[in-house]
Amino acid sequence: MATTMFPQLIMYPPPPATSYTTAMALVTVVSMASAASSEIRGKEMQYSKFWNVGAKKSTPKLPGKMGMLLMYTPAFLFGLASFGIFPNEGLRFVLLKLALTIHFFKRLCEVLFVHKYSGPMFLDIAITISLSYFIQTATMIYAQHLTRGLQEPPVDLKFVGILIFLVGLSGNFYHHYLLSKLRGEGEKGYKIPRGGLFNLVICPHYLFEVLGFVGVSCIAQTLYAFSYTLGSAMLLMGRSYATRKWYLSKFEDFPNDVKAFIPFVF
Repeated sequence: MATTMFPQLIMYPPPPATSYTTAMALVTVVSMASAASSEIRGKEMQYSKFWNVGAKKSTPKLPGKMGMLLMYTPAFLFGLASFGIFPNEGLRFVLLKLALTIHFFKRLCEVLFVHKYSGPMFLDIAITISLSYFIQTATMIYAQHLTRGLQEPPVDLKFVGILIFLVGLSGNFYHHYLLSKLRGEGEKGYKIPRGGLFNLVICPHYLFEVLGFVGVSCIAQTLYAFSYTLGSAMLLMGRSYATRKWYLSKFEDFPNDVKAFIPFVF
């Protein structure tokens, strides 16, 4: 008897109708791995505390809050629209659309009510990231649509995925909340984050974001969803490494036992 390969146990087979999602899975992993390498080498994307690194002075800018809203709104709107575009396609599809829509709704709520901003955002960066989130969200939903009529994976992970997604969502929000409380009224400087998992890693919000997308991948069980999660993990690990390096350069008392992304490991 032939042994079933592990990916076949947890993923839908590639849809026969199109190679688009397979190609996008490869592009996503390669592009995010490249971005992670750039982060590690010090060529950070120009936002957050790295906004002004290598920026062109002539690039138009937006207020920080407006830039972040621009980044997340198109993906959120597509998530909402997908309920009308792809109706009546089963529980797994509903859960995926719901998870992605909730993910970006949470981000928009954080932009409006939680985050504090230390500077503007460059318009070209905001548009690039916005298009990226939109395309990735649309592709993940479209990849799920293409599984209609295909045999379900032998191991059903969607309910486990819901639990993992909610843990990731909650942990990400909690640590964003802790970050927002670092500065008092009128304060502009940076401080070493404390509380939660900040005592173990400098970017627990990234760790929980990846965990949330692990949950999304388990709900979807498509090649593209798993590829996006892998790419996101590589990118955010690189960004966490760059963030830890930045804190080490700015604070002489930064604890050496606080890792970048994974407690006690990295």
